Amino acid sequence: MEDLEETLFEEFENYTYPMDDYSPESDLEGEAPLGMVHWISLGLYCSAFVLGIPGNAIVIWFTGFKWKKTVTTLWFLNLAIADFIFLLFLPLYISYVAMNFHWPFGVWLCKANSFVAQLNMFASVFFLMVISLDRYVHLIHPVIAHRHRTLRNCQIVIVLIWLLASLIGGPSLYFRDTLELNNRTICYQNFHEHDPDLTLMRHHVLTWVKFIIGYLSPLLTMSICYLCLIIKVKKQSILVSNRYSLTILAVVLAFLICWTPYHLFSIWELMIHHSSYFHQVLRAGIPLSTALAFLNSCLNPILYVLISKKFQAHFRSSVAEILKYTLWEVSCSGMVGEQLRNSETKNSCLLETAQ
Repeated sequence: MEDLEETLFEEFENYTYPMDDYSPESDLEGEAPLGMVHWISLGLYCSAFVLGIPGNAIVIWFTGFKWKKTVTTLWFLNLAIADFIFLLFLPLYISYVAMNFHWPFGVWLCKANSFVAQLNMFASVFFLMVISLDRYVHLIHPVIAHRHRTLRNCQIVIVLIWLLASLIGGPSLYFRDTLELNNRTICYQNFHEHDPDLTLMRHHVLTWVKFIIGYLSPLLTMSICYLCLIIKVKKQSILVSNRYSLTILAVVLAFLICWTPYHLFSIWELMIHHSSYFHQVLRAGIPLSTALAFLNSCLNPILYVLISKKFQAHFRSSVAEILKYTLWEVSCSGMVGEQLRNSETKNSCLLETAQ
């Protein structure tokens, strides 16, 4: 147990750094860069939450309730749902970091918080991959798309994506645990308490599974789809919607920019089991790369507004409709109130006359 306590500390996945380096005493002894890094990361977490909750809620409202149900709207609806669910849990993690990595929420929320983060990561990248494949088939193989690109098949794929993302993120529910340490409760990956070799093996396996299935394979698939699409479009002079293609491309690029540092630092973190040479770099890199990954959950709605003219038009018309309805409701309530006051005055006059 003592060996475990000497190596347990984590930010998002599984920090395996010496606990002494993260103690309050070390902060007083000149660990100012660490404090600055965590304040910056906290600012990014809060920005993701403040921008992401209303942004994704608007996208869910449009694609789920206002627009006609199509294959495309279902893809983006589920992408927004994945981000929205993750952001709902983000205040727990913000509190965890703000309280100097003290987790007062219990072991089950520790497990759920990590699981939801993993679910968001895998579901988002799988939906982006499917959107790229769907775009390619729809433009290059219209006959196949007409035959198989149906709402029913789309719903089946959506269910399979959520099940697959849940399955791959499932180990977080099993391995996440809490531990009392230095008068604090930490939420960490408890791969094994007494077997360092088993701990190392499980850490390696889960990190590489995340990288290969949750990043590299989808990245290659999306790159191949867009490369083939560009070649085919130029050769066959296919007319495409530049705005729609640009929206999808921007969403994919945002995902790559936000998640690439996280996966690279996660792999780099494995080296610390064998050498502490990169320790200081990881101390700053992992919190910042994690914060950058979290920001991805609020970027998609912003990109829709900036790029998609259809979204802009629907947004303006919907806001105008809401304002119109609100003003009408206020006006009607005022008229009703005036009628009630007039009615009360009339009744009181009748009573006085009767007396």
